[in-house]
Amino acid sequence: MLKKIKLLREKVGDWEVYPFSVPAIRALDELVLRERVCFFVGENGSGKSTLLESIAAHYGFGREGGTRSFGNNSTESNGAVDPLVKALRLSFDVRTGAGFFLRAESLFNTATWIDTTDRETNHPLLHGPPISAFYGGKSLHTRSHGEAFITVMEARMRRNGLFLLDEPEAALSPQRQLSFLILMRETVKRQKDAQFIISTHSPILLAYPEAQIVSFDEGKLQEIRYEETAPFQIAKRFVKDRKGLLDQLFEEEGSLFGKDEPG
Repeated sequence: MLKKIKLLREKVGDWEVYPFSVPAIRALDELVLRERVCFFVGENGSGKSTLLESIAAHYGFGREGGTRSFGNNSTESNGAVDPLVKALRLSFDVRTGAGFFLRAESLFNTATWIDTTDRETNHPLLHGPPISAFYGGKSLHTRSHGEAFITVMEARMRRNGLFLLDEPEAALSPQRQLSFLILMRETVKRQKDAQFIISTHSPILLAYPEAQIVSFDEGKLQEIRYEETAPFQIAKRFVKDRKGLLDQLFEEEGSLFGKDEPG
């Protein structure tokens, strides 16, 4: 299990260059992981996905998703987080080498990579069955985005390992998010060395019992309670007084987005 994520500050060359220019990343010293399910929360651009990708790359996963045995690295952003990857130290009490990195935004590219690799009969990975055999025996492109996402999770996440997920709710309906909570619960109960670190905006996923929640807002990393998360607070307010919230938003639209000057 991953226990600590430490930034070796002496290995940072320039604090003004991305990703160290992101306030929460710049403020990182040592993050201690106490639970087997940990969520990264924060507004867009707060650095949670940046740190998650850096952990994945440090561990040997493909930048767009995959395992340490196979992974897709075709993303144009390759190399952007390399300075952070090199400056991280990951401390484990048990390091199995197993696990999976899953990004909702790049699942299409990973599915294409699997199909392409399966067609290359001389590919070094194909001494055994095709990769698609591990995902229901057919291309992930034959499924919807959400179905493909669930297929990958069910195939990979019922065993020991480090599972890193970047905003999985982007592919999952609310009902599927509840199904994912069940899958996580079953995995954590049955596999003593299974661990999940998830970047999310979902108030449903964040409700996982006894999960550790780390906020990247306000330019720092700090542990907060579920009820303190912005996704929960916004969802609660919306359900409690939908009309009032929308009326306020629409009244403030001009100040939020700007209005055309009369003329």
